[in-house]
Amino acid sequence: MTNVAIVYHSGYGHTAKVAQAVQSGVDSVEGVSSYLISVNDVNDATWDTLAKADAIIFGSPTYMGGASADFKKFADASSKVWFNQGWKNKIAGGFTNSLSMSGDKLSTLQYFVTFAMQHGMVWVGSATPGAQKPGDVNELNRVGSWVGVMTQSDNAPADVTPPAKDLETAQLYGVRVAEFAKKLSG
Repeated sequence: MTNVAIVYHSGYGHTAKVAQAVQSGVDSVEGVSSYLISVNDVNDATWDTLAKADAIIFGSPTYMGGASADFKKFADASSKVWFNQGWKNKIAGGFTNSLSMSGDKLSTLQYFVTFAMQHGMVWVGSATPGAQKPGDVNELNRVGSWVGVMTQSDNAPADVTPPAKDLETAQLYGVRVAEFAKKLSG
């Protein structure tokens, strides 16, 4: 069985909703199981789960042009794993959400890439085609990201935003990462 962990922080519930969509995509791949982990719930057992994972997908809202402080605290705590190269050659991926269409979300994904590279991980980007009408809520990958997934939420409760196509984009990304992890672990 291939294992994929989705480690995320969500300040208002929107990024958690994206994490659940990623998990749905992962779970749709036969022979792959997933673990959804909030950085606020990390404990000793969590580090064991991450050690056994074939892939780790990182998620955070973009706040002030970068990953949230709560996610950064998790990343900093991974230094013990880094020292022992515990995540070397695992598949990595990432997603982010913000209010703005840009919101400097790319810098959050680039942070995840750098974080993964420091751990010796292998990054998987998104292969979802770009929207024909960028910004249209009825289009997949409407924000136009191939490094990872970028979603946008209106200033509204998480039960109504981000839009369905953003969540479908996240789900397709979960499938892609799970398929790569399965091939690598096979």
